[in-house]
Amino acid sequence: MIVPIRCWSCGKPVGHLWEEFAEKTKGAEDQKKKVLDQMGLERYCCRTMLLTHVNLIEDVAQFKKF
Repeated sequence: MIVPIRCWSCGKPVGHLWEEFAEKTKGAEDQKKKVLDQMGLERYCCRTMLLTHVNLIEDVAQFKKF
């Protein structure tokens, strides 16, 4: 749904990195490791926050009643 603001394991802020990560890896599945290295994410727990995130906010938002 929404990108976690902090890593669930270590508490490092990672939410601000999502847009940059998504933009740089759009259509390039093999570039994800390089992008994460350039962004300074070394811990596997922080990398998992971005690699496993599924952006469903647009899908869920259509069911919300205003």
